[in-house]
Amino acid sequence: MYEYQTRIRYSELNSLGILSLPSLLDYFQDCSSFHSEDLGLGIGYLEKNNMVWVLSSWQIIVNRYPKMGEIVTVGTAPYEFKGFIGCRNFWMKDENNNYVACANSVWSLIDTKKGKPVKPTEDMMKGYVLSEKLNMDYTDRKIHFSGEGIDLQEMIVKPHNLDTNLHVNNGQYIRIGLDYLTNEELLEIKQLRAEYKIQALLGTKLYPKRYEYNNCIGVSLRNEEGKAYCNMEFQLK
Repeated sequence: MYEYQTRIRYSELNSLGILSLPSLLDYFQDCSSFHSEDLGLGIGYLEKNNMVWVLSSWQIIVNRYPKMGEIVTVGTAPYEFKGFIGCRNFWMKDENNNYVACANSVWSLIDTKKGKPVKPTEDMMKGYVLSEKLNMDYTDRKIHFSGEGIDLQEMIVKPHNLDTNLHVNNGQYIRIGLDYLTNEELLEIKQLRAEYKIQALLGTKLYPKRYEYNNCIGVSLRNEEGKAYCNMEFQLK
């Protein structure tokens, strides 16, 4: 288990003065990065061993969005390794130790030279001490949309969308998807699910499609042939 304490910043707020969903996701991603770096299993270790962890899916449940200046504790814990798959929980707690948000994530370890899945090293198995699975309402990692959907304005991947692996960052997909929701819908999101399928690179043209069903908004970012780079589902209150 790994935790750190921080404070909600003005730069992380939405128009209502509360933490935005993308900023919450950034906190979780940073937390796992801090954990890996402190264990000596971070970016440098992965580069040396020609490996990269690729995120396969997110499930984030939001009980409330913290306000400007709140002190929060952000934490993460791996709870399962299965072959080349690793699973992590995340949480954010307030000063009263109440969960304001919790999450589940599934990752795949990839050999960057061969482009194939690879099992975690002995160092990883020793360093990432497994914890008990977080008590939350787990959903299917696969996203299935209802209805035909509506095609929306396409967009091109820009340099600021990329991470150190030179493909679209996991959080950037979510930021792009949120652009296709109304302001009213943005304020009502209580759960995010995201399924990552194909890596998009600089200059890639994304063709978004929006779905509405069962108090959910679905957004699929696709290529010209209709294959998804990332599918997202935003469940509303």
